[in-house]
Amino acid sequence: MDIVRALRVVSIAEAISFLVLLLIAMPLKYMGDMPQAVSVVGPIHGVLFMAYIGLAVVAREQLGWDFRRTVLALAAAVLPVAPFLVERYWIRPVGEGAPAEEAA
Repeated sequence: MDIVRALRVVSIAEAISFLVLLLIAMPLKYMGDMPQAVSVVGPIHGVLFMAYIGLAVVAREQLGWDFRRTVLALAAAVLPVAPFLVERYWIRPVGEGAPAEEAA
Protein backbone atom coordinates (compact mmCIF):
# COMPACT_ATOMS: atom_id res chain seq x y z
CA MET A 1 0.00 0.00 0.00
CA ASP A 2 1.48 3.34 -0.95
CA ILE A 3 1.67 6.33 1.39
CA VAL A 4 -1.17 8.28 -0.25
CA ARG A 5 -3.55 5.35 -0.05
CA ALA A 6 -2.55 4.72 3.57
CA LEU A 7 -3.22 8.39 4.36
CA ARG A 8 -6.68 8.14 2.80
CA VAL A 9 -7.55 5.07 4.89
CA VAL A 10 -6.14 6.52 8.10
CA SER A 11 -7.86 9.87 7.48
CA ILE A 12 -11.27 8.20 7.32
CA ALA A 13 -10.53 5.92 10.28
CA GLU A 14 -9.29 8.84 12.38
CA ALA A 15 -12.41 10.89 11.65
CA ILE A 16 -14.69 7.95 12.48
CA SER A 17 -12.83 7.20 15.72
CA PHE A 18 -13.07 10.86 16.74
CA LEU A 19 -16.83 10.87 16.15
CA VAL A 20 -17.25 7.60 18.06
CA LEU A 21 -15.24 9.05 20.93
CA LEU A 22 -17.27 12.28 21.03
CA LEU A 23 -20.74 10.95 20.27
CA ILE A 24 -20.73 7.51 21.88
CA ALA A 25 -17.87 6.98 24.33
CA MET A 26 -18.00 10.35 26.09
CA PRO A 27 -21.79 10.26 26.68
CA LEU A 28 -21.46 6.69 27.96
CA LYS A 29 -18.76 7.82 30.37
CA TYR A 30 -20.55 10.86 31.73
CA MET A 31 -24.22 9.94 31.38
CA GLY A 32 -24.09 6.17 31.55
CA ASP A 33 -21.37 5.81 34.19
CA MET A 34 -19.30 3.62 31.82
CA PRO A 35 -15.74 4.99 31.78
CA GLN A 36 -14.55 1.82 30.01
CA ALA A 37 -15.89 3.17 26.72
CA VAL A 38 -13.38 6.02 26.72
CA SER A 39 -10.67 3.66 27.96
CA VAL A 40 -11.15 1.56 24.83
CA VAL A 41 -11.91 4.16 22.15
CA GLY A 42 -9.49 6.82 23.43
CA PRO A 43 -6.25 4.93 22.77
CA ILE A 44 -7.50 3.70 19.39
CA HIS A 45 -8.25 7.27 18.39
CA GLY A 46 -4.88 8.41 19.74
CA VAL A 47 -2.98 5.93 17.58
CA LEU A 48 -5.02 6.86 14.51
CA PHE A 49 -4.46 10.58 15.24
CA MET A 50 -0.69 10.10 15.42
CA ALA A 51 -0.74 7.96 12.26
CA TYR A 52 -2.70 10.67 10.42
CA ILE A 53 -0.24 13.37 11.47
CA GLY A 54 2.77 11.26 10.53
CA LEU A 55 1.37 10.16 7.18
CA ALA A 56 0.29 13.70 6.30
CA VAL A 57 3.83 14.96 6.86
CA VAL A 58 5.41 12.07 4.95
CA ALA A 59 2.95 12.21 2.03
CA ARG A 60 2.94 15.98 1.56
CA GLU A 61 5.58 15.95 -1.15
CA GLN A 62 3.86 13.16 -3.08
CA LEU A 63 0.61 15.11 -2.88
CA GLY A 64 2.22 18.37 -3.96
CA TRP A 65 1.09 20.21 -0.84
CA ASP A 66 2.68 23.52 0.03
CA PHE A 67 3.38 24.56 3.63
CA ARG A 68 -0.03 26.21 4.05
CA ARG A 69 -2.02 23.19 2.87
CA THR A 70 0.09 20.88 5.05
CA VAL A 71 -0.61 23.00 8.13
CA LEU A 72 -4.33 23.08 7.31
CA ALA A 73 -4.41 19.30 6.85
CA LEU A 74 -2.65 18.87 10.20
CA ALA A 75 -5.06 21.30 11.88
CA ALA A 76 -7.97 19.34 10.39
CA ALA A 77 -7.08 16.45 12.68
CA VAL A 78 -8.44 18.34 15.69
CA LEU A 79 -11.85 18.99 14.11
CA PRO A 80 -14.33 16.10 14.18
CA VAL A 81 -15.28 15.85 10.49
CA ALA A 82 -12.47 17.76 8.78
CA PRO A 83 -10.36 14.66 7.96
CA PHE A 84 -13.28 13.45 5.82
CA LEU A 85 -12.99 16.66 3.80
CA VAL A 86 -9.20 16.41 3.56
CA GLU A 87 -9.52 12.86 2.27
CA ARG A 88 -12.23 13.76 -0.22
CA TYR A 89 -10.76 16.93 -1.70
CA TRP A 90 -7.02 17.12 -0.97
CA ILE A 91 -5.57 13.63 -0.92
CA ARG A 92 -4.79 13.17 -4.59
CA PRO A 93 -1.28 12.51 -5.90
CA VAL A 94 0.16 15.18 -8.17
CA GLY A 95 -1.22 14.70 -11.66
CA GLU A 96 -4.54 13.18 -10.61
CA GLY A 97 -7.63 15.28 -10.95
CA ALA A 98 -10.23 16.15 -8.37
CA PRO A 99 -13.10 13.68 -7.80
CA ALA A 100 -15.44 15.70 -10.03
CA GLU A 101 -12.94 15.58 -12.87
CA GLU A 102 -12.55 11.80 -12.53
CA ALA A 103 -16.30 11.24 -12.87
CA ALA A 104 -16.51 13.29 -16.07
